[in-house]
Amino acid sequence: MKTTQEILQDARAAKPRAAALSTKEKNTLLLAMADALVKNTEAILAANAADLDAARGEIAPVMLDRLALNEARVAAMADGLRAVAALGDPVGEVLGETVRPNGLRIQKVRVPMGVVAIIYESRPNVTADAAALCLKSGNVCVLRGGREAIRSNTAIVAALRDGLSACDAPETLINLVEDTSRASASELMTARGLVDLLIPRGGKGLIRACVENAKVPCIETGTGICHIYVDAAADPAMALAIVDNAKTSRPSVCNAAEVCLVHQSIAGAFLPALARRLDEKHVELRLDPRAAAIIPGTPAGPEDFDTEFLDYILAVKVVDSVEDAMRHIAAHSTGHSEAIVTEDEAAAAAFCRDVDSAAVYVNASTRFTDGGEFGLGCEMGISTQKLGARGPMGLAELTSYQYIIRGSGQVR
Repeated sequence: MKTTQEILQDARAAKPRAAALSTKEKNTLLLAMADALVKNTEAILAANAADLDAARGEIAPVMLDRLALNEARVAAMADGLRAVAALGDPVGEVLGETVRPNGLRIQKVRVPMGVVAIIYESRPNVTADAAALCLKSGNVCVLRGGREAIRSNTAIVAALRDGLSACDAPETLINLVEDTSRASASELMTARGLVDLLIPRGGKGLIRACVENAKVPCIETGTGICHIYVDAAADPAMALAIVDNAKTSRPSVCNAAEVCLVHQSIAGAFLPALARRLDEKHVELRLDPRAAAIIPGTPAGPEDFDTEFLDYILAVKVVDSVEDAMRHIAAHSTGHSEAIVTEDEAAAAAFCRDVDSAAVYVNASTRFTDGGEFGLGCEMGISTQKLGARGPMGLAELTSYQYIIRGSGQVR
């Protein structure tokens, strides 16, 4: 097993090769990698079964769902690679151009980041998504998944490298750190001169560790305390469907709703209907005192409106107005995704204007905050910061830019 430093040196050496790939070459590699994933499905699923066996009893059932693969999910990973191949190539795009009075022509051009390191947890599909996005954007990736998915990730990377080898491309375009200790994560965070961009993708602890300790450029992908506000002017049937989908379709992901805010004028009718619907999905409701006076549930504790449950748990609060809802969101949101359900255009406009999150929805589930759903093919993560990247990170967010200046002998 190579050390993390050896892997980083390999990745750095592969940077020129990755940057020099033409769009046609990148797409050929991506399609070959997709085919290799499908071809190696049996080996990938066997490795995943071993991970699942080791994880049972160690992680929550909803987290087991994040870890689990089946033939359909492997096929979906392959489809994600094909979708990225079908996207435009951001590298070389001219973002701006000007000609100065002295005749200098200045272009602002997209270029690859270089070596992109990703530290992530649980979800093996991130391995394929990250590799595809890095390759198409001209970057070399260094992948460091969690202990619970190491067998799955190893099998997936082996398949992706089979695809590279079939096209005579160097396997070091895609790299996996097999050491899942904290030491390897720390090495990536402090690898100045070797890592051009670090992206943590996981829980609150991982994000905080990277933000506090990284000495390389880091994009903060956020935990998702996502809110849905059901306004006085909401269509009740629509609101029930949206809250149900946002909470229960896949509660273990960061775009799942964790908090439902309900306008006081409709709470008496809406909350009993919501309780009945979510009880069918075995969702535990954590209720503020006003909600608890209407429906049965667990009294909300001090931390319940600041917790990313990633489980069948929903915090519920009754609010007096859209302004009251927005104040609550401002105080408790992680800046990921928030939604308003309303037929009142003025309320919707105020919500969109004043809620400061990466994705703001009107009459739709927060579960759409996803690279594939946004037309990005797949995603590297959801950035909750404002500098550099925000929201689902696709190809463009994995590039930087440089200025190309052409002259005819000008001197200053």
